[in-house]
Amino acid sequence: MRSALRRIAATTFVSLVLAFFALPMLWLASAPFNANPKINVSLPSFTLENFRVLMDDPYALKSLRNSLILAVGTAAIVVVLAALAAYALSRVRLPGRDVLLYLLLLLSSIITGTAAMVPIFLLATQLHLVDSHLGVVLVLSGGLLPTAIFLLKDFTDATPASYEEAARVFGASPLQTLRHVVVPVIRPGLAMVGIWTVAQVWGDFLMPFLLLRDPDKAPASVIMYTFYTEGGQPDLALISTFSLLYSVPVVAMYLLVSRRYGFRFHGGIKR
Repeated sequence: MRSALRRIAATTFVSLVLAFFALPMLWLASAPFNANPKINVSLPSFTLENFRVLMDDPYALKSLRNSLILAVGTAAIVVVLAALAAYALSRVRLPGRDVLLYLLLLLSSIITGTAAMVPIFLLATQLHLVDSHLGVVLVLSGGLLPTAIFLLKDFTDATPASYEEAARVFGASPLQTLRHVVVPVIRPGLAMVGIWTVAQVWGDFLMPFLLLRDPDKAPASVIMYTFYTEGGQPDLALISTFSLLYSVPVVAMYLLVSRRYGFRFHGGIKR
């Protein structure tokens, strides 16, 4: 009897927790198709008018394209530079190497974008990077690189050095060894860092809001802020519809990479 009561209590608790987290997702899935969405979850009076109104907004679709540019550009820089730095830190024995790595990680966690926004803005102004996608990409890449290097170093450390020694015997240069031997083995780590970078950039608001002045260049995270009235009241129809479209690319990317690398390890040496 006690065992049955414990199971019932545990099942009830887990069900309540799942319901707590599932309700916002149900609202996000139903509100865009509701003619009069409210805060509570209810059966929608089905309509596609919210999507038509959103498509008429001159900045909505452009902002999704801008978010894609920022996310892909930052991910490319972070993955490439983090792979090079992680390989160097993993294979080259430098005095104070681990201390330097942990120091970079610590400083990147302590000095957030909010604390550094004034010097970042002044630096971007002096380099003529204000109102430029390149400026935002460089700033976001610099903030994400320490953590990406720390994550990839663990994957690189797990790669047997004998693979690289065999490549050097056949005359491979360090870059060729990295490209043809190490990178295929650490592909799951590269994919993980890429997903993490895209997710961080996709939802970032502060730096694009600070550095981009032209609404045509603003990402979706900034444009969503315009779906509020002057009195601060949210337009639930537009916000829910835009949020649904805004979440689709990240969810699709996660499912694609999870299907490719989830719970499996693909090496470049043996298949």
